[in-house]
Amino acid sequence: MDDWTTSHHRAPGRRKAESWMFLLEAARDLRTTGAIAPSSKALARLLTDPAGEYGARPLNVLEAGAGTGSVTRTLLPRLSPGSSLDIVEANSRFTSQLRRLVSSHPLPADGSERIRVHHAFVEQLDTDRRYDVIVSGLPFTNFTPAHVTTIMDRYIELLRPGGTLTYFAYRGTRYARALTATRREARRHRAVEEVLAGYQDQYATGCRTVWGNLPPARVWRLRRPADVSAPAAASPVAAVTSRPTP
Repeated sequence: MDDWTTSHHRAPGRRKAESWMFLLEAARDLRTTGAIAPSSKALARLLTDPAGEYGARPLNVLEAGAGTGSVTRTLLPRLSPGSSLDIVEANSRFTSQLRRLVSSHPLPADGSERIRVHHAFVEQLDTDRRYDVIVSGLPFTNFTPAHVTTIMDRYIELLRPGGTLTYFAYRGTRYARALTATRREARRHRAVEEVLAGYQDQYATGCRTVWGNLPPARVWRLRRPADVSAPAAASPVAAVTSRPTP
């Protein structure tokens, strides 16, 4: 596995309306929003790079935790004709924004591109489709270790053999949380990182750091091996914490 970093790009200006909407939702529920600003263009490019590596072959792509669509905007033009995209978002306000974004996206000449927006939690997504690429924007360090295991197992299950998952984690959050959070929260954060490390050890093919994001973020790329028939849990957990139905 290679470990490399991008050059220090300056974070680009963001669309004002999108930023304000994201900030308002973060103020309502930072735990599920997971950030105070949408993903930068540099972060969005890294997360969606796998979708551009298959040439003209039609793909099945899943984006989970799409927020206001900052990554979706980068992903849409990278889809080859005939591709299918499922976008999953649990926040109803973000879902409405995503549907407006998708409706304004120009279809290819043959009209074959299929895009669906789902108001749902990704672990509850009802689909028989298997994906070549999964892009995750979920704030894992805000969840319980059991919940992270549930989501990651679902991702591996949804990937085709040889398929690629990308997700990101903000740098320095463990140290910030150790200074500001309760001991219980700090322990939960460490446990989540240990769960993710298990999947990284088993499936990761690389990681990169985007310094020009707010805050800086590390992008992980995981690949489902061709000989894996079912996901293996990365860490034992006692029970899965339930989430409310969106």
